[in-house]
Amino acid sequence: MSDRLWQRVLRLPSARIAATVVAVLLLTAIFAPWISPYDPSAQPDIVGLKSQPPSLAHPFGTDVFSRDVLSRVIHGSRVSLTVGMLAMLLAIAIGTSYGAIAGFAGGKVDNAMMRLIDALMAIPRILLLLVVLALWGRIHVALLIALLGLTGWFGVSRLVRAQVLAVGKQEFVISARALGARDARVLLRHILPNIVSPVVVAATLGIGNVILLEAGLSYLGIGVQPPQASWGNIIQDAGGQITQLWWVSLFPGLVILTTVMAFNTLGDALRDAIDPRAHPGR
Repeated sequence: MSDRLWQRVLRLPSARIAATVVAVLLLTAIFAPWISPYDPSAQPDIVGLKSQPPSLAHPFGTDVFSRDVLSRVIHGSRVSLTVGMLAMLLAIAIGTSYGAIAGFAGGKVDNAMMRLIDALMAIPRILLLLVVLALWGRIHVALLIALLGLTGWFGVSRLVRAQVLAVGKQEFVISARALGARDARVLLRHILPNIVSPVVVAATLGIGNVILLEAGLSYLGIGVQPPQASWGNIIQDAGGQITQLWWVSLFPGLVILTTVMAFNTLGDALRDAIDPRAHPGR
């Protein structure tokens, strides 16, 4: 990713705002133990402090266990962002490898590998995750990251394959082959470095989707397990009392919405910067 590309991206006010929001979220996740006003798992007064609406002492209120919602949202950013980013990193690694091999090999190998992807993409991802997680029961965050990553690389592989096929026809690649460069060198040194930008765009857009997916699974009780805080299971803490305990679900919900919009806006800006012809008026 060149500096010139980032300059084109940050030229848009919406992209600057999105980048700022993402930076604030990342800093919040990193420094959560120091900026959190309370211990996110502490239950100081299960009777006197439970279900308190927002106040100066508890800006986001407290839940039914007297836990501070703001502290849980701050610590939940660590879990939700970590799951989203690591799962997408795993998906990008697998999808890039698979798509690069398929596109570079071509012929029957490419055809067979793409038919397998078509079959995998025919299975709804959310349905597959619900079945696996429901059968597995309580799982560790690391396993959740692995499952989300292993079910999220299919689209990336198709994108990478298309890019490899396109770049493989460029003159500099043909010249490298003519000079006797080995296939591995052509792929690693000449083709893959030239498809980084579209992959970064796909990753940026994908992080928001994974965060939203993790929140939904955690809300259903089959994702991140309490007492570990995740934006999804914080919303679930309101249970069947959403109208009475509106603050317990409102604030983490707004954070999820803001995060997904920020990553999607940043991804759209990256895509427009890479291919200005897609939106010539910008």
